[in-house]
Amino acid sequence: MEEADALELVRTALWMTIVVSGPAVCAAIVVGVIVALLQALTQVQEMTLTFVPKIVAIFCVLAVLAPFIGREMYAFTERVYSHIEKGFR
Repeated sequence: MEEADALELVRTALWMTIVVSGPAVCAAIVVGVIVALLQALTQVQEMTLTFVPKIVAIFCVLAVLAPFIGREMYAFTERVYSHIEKGFR
């Protein structure tokens, strides 16, 4: 394994992290902005009001996208194991 191979593996792993966690993070951001706007409009500043909708949104997104996430992680794992088996070149 050369330095370029290791860097490619790290780059691919970081991209996989972004792809897998992106939908949940985006859902949390969208729900957070909506709740913040509602709190600003109604002047209700309850701290727990911000967390519960975000958690529910994240769980819903993860439940819907679980097959996609599993498929992407499986493909990444197969690629890594294939590189290990073939010697990275």
